[in-house]
Amino acid sequence: MREQLRDRERLEHILAAINRVVRYTTGKTYEDLLADDMMYYAVVKNIEMMGEAANMLTSEFQATHPETPWRMVKGMRNYIVHEYFQIDNTVVWDVVTKELPILHMQIAQYLAETNWDEWEERK
Repeated sequence: MREQLRDRERLEHILAAINRVVRYTTGKTYEDLLADDMMYYAVVKNIEMMGEAANMLTSEFQATHPETPWRMVKGMRNYIVHEYFQIDNTVVWDVVTKELPILHMQIAQYLAETNWDEWEERK
């Protein structure tokens, strides 16, 4: 039960990280990302944080929401952490421009639609 109590908090962490990436990259191009080290590393760090938070979600929550590619979200974190010296910048930009808008919509929906009192009573 204790872990289920934290699912909402972890989802909020993911949503906050997405919102930061959106704030950093709005109106920017791929070339801007590559030219600005501070923005680049801020974006990469926030993607890493999303994966870590997703990894900490209960397996029950993840199984209840299979439409989100949890394995890919967590895998991106592992890729960034373990392959930091050879990250493919186009992959990072694709995540920012193509994947994060979908993930944002899903996480916001989970936060809004989950009956957290009921969810916390499950175990």
